[in-house]
Amino acid sequence: MPSNFGAPELIIILIVVLLVFGVGRLSRIGGEMGSAIREFRRGLQGDEPAEKPEDKPAEGHTDDKA
Repeated sequence: MPSNFGAPELIIILIVVLLVFGVGRLSRIGGEMGSAIREFRRGLQGDEPAEKPEDKPAEGHTDDKA
């Protein structure tokens, strides 16, 4: 049994996946995968944290010295 996948086989697989998951769920899954890959790449770089603690004051903390 050959393991080569040509265009017709890929189209059939795509149609089956669309029937199983539906268009709405596939677009949501694609978006989530894209954001996960983006976050993974940012984590690999390690240059900038996702949220800088010095930019946001802690909740309930004020700078007033009264």
